[in-house]
Amino acid sequence: MTIQYYTDSVRQNHADARADLEVLGAFETWIDGEWAPAANGETFETIDPVVQEPICSVPRCGAADVDRAVESAQSAFDATWGSLGAADRSRAILAWTETLREHIDELALVESLDGGKPLSHARAEIEFGIEFIEYYANVVRADEGITLPTSDDQHVYTRTEPYGVVGLIVPWNYAFIIAAWKLGPALAAGNAVVLKPAEQTPLSALYAAKLSKSIFPDGVVNVLTGYGEEAGAALSSHPTVGKLSFTGADTTGETIMETAASTVTPVTLELGGKSPYVVFPDVDIDETVRDVAHGIFYNAGQSCDACSRLLVHEDIAEEFLDALVDRAESLEVGDTLQEGTTLGPIISQAQFETVTGYLERGTDAGATLETGGVADESPVDDGWFVEPTVFTDATNDMQIAQEEIFGPVLTVITFSTYEEAVDLANDVPFGLAAGVATSDIDRAHRAAADIDAGSIWVNGSYATPRPGGPFGGFKRSGIGRELSKDALRHYTQEKTVYVSVDDPSR
Repeated sequence: MTIQYYTDSVRQNHADARADLEVLGAFETWIDGEWAPAANGETFETIDPVVQEPICSVPRCGAADVDRAVESAQSAFDATWGSLGAADRSRAILAWTETLREHIDELALVESLDGGKPLSHARAEIEFGIEFIEYYANVVRADEGITLPTSDDQHVYTRTEPYGVVGLIVPWNYAFIIAAWKLGPALAAGNAVVLKPAEQTPLSALYAAKLSKSIFPDGVVNVLTGYGEEAGAALSSHPTVGKLSFTGADTTGETIMETAASTVTPVTLELGGKSPYVVFPDVDIDETVRDVAHGIFYNAGQSCDACSRLLVHEDIAEEFLDALVDRAESLEVGDTLQEGTTLGPIISQAQFETVTGYLERGTDAGATLETGGVADESPVDDGWFVEPTVFTDATNDMQIAQEEIFGPVLTVITFSTYEEAVDLANDVPFGLAAGVATSDIDRAHRAAADIDAGSIWVNGSYATPRPGGPFGGFKRSGIGRELSKDALRHYTQEKTVYVSVDDPSR
């Protein structure tokens, strides 16, 4: 498959790419190992955000489709999947990852077009997601219960058992990666799944599900396309779903918690963030600038753990900001199918309007727009492109410092003391992630302990979680952890078995 497009016309590039996707066939919802239309026959278009043109139409699923998918998953669990041992499940999952790698070019192109990502970024994200699925296929083989020392006349041990059917709801910003983060442990633990991708970016999950055909029993993996208030709401309230896992906005997480409460369904929630990056005066400025720029501008800032607040010591603030602005202005906003593009568009017009609204509120509140804003020369007319944006002269009570923008917008605040830095870092409703830059190792460990966040990156590699490292948030950033071996526990129920043992001499 062609994976780069070099005509002078952005629209022609994307038309050629969409034509390449046609060889993959039509995308429908994936239920019981086959494509299926929505029960109501309705569809909606998924849009290429670079050129605002349709990629294809997919089913607009509702409650009837959720019922069918859950029934399919439950049947597959009861018939085969739920009774397989860990080794058999592991082998099947690893076979799936091999197939996914064989089709990585197609998956990357799907993810690039659907999510507005530079093609090289999309490919790296597909590879990254596959690594997490592999991780769970391997660690599940070492998963074990415990034996409890009690007395000579009783043997006590624990075992873990899958829920049966789990519902997975994932966002649009990292459609494949976050689906992989949930599919890996859910399947490895022995559950069948019903996955609802975001309506903006359903295609990579659908294609990955198609690639599982003949590897998993039909019904083990089901993917429903549709809107949150329709398919998502029906999935989160379904009485047969034994476990829910959601990644997305904190306000939506509240709704899912309320809905799940009616059926007493356990939930894992990975929600929003307003993550600080704290820069002390003893850093390598060039290295730290590169890390900060990656942390806020990658994926056009559409990351839940984006370091959208830079807290920089006043002694180096001027020098640091000069270097940061230079770095921001060197990034290439443009056609995601052209080599060298660093930032793609905002995912949709609605999100573009949200981001630009915050640009207005920032300046209205008195912050200084050092660089960025709406792109003066976007690749296409009226494109949803925002340049890497830096606000200075900000205070931590401004909306641009307190609320999640989900765009390439960095708010800079200075501090003078360690205590002030920590207070500023913690003075938001969220606690998903944080960065710390300092050459003082004692201060690094102290800051990592004092900042209220689920993940802390010290001196580089910001927002690069690794298999085995728990990921999740404090405060409004969520409940539970993903990415580590312990995530298997979120997809299983623990049972304690008490066996009475008679005296053999009787």
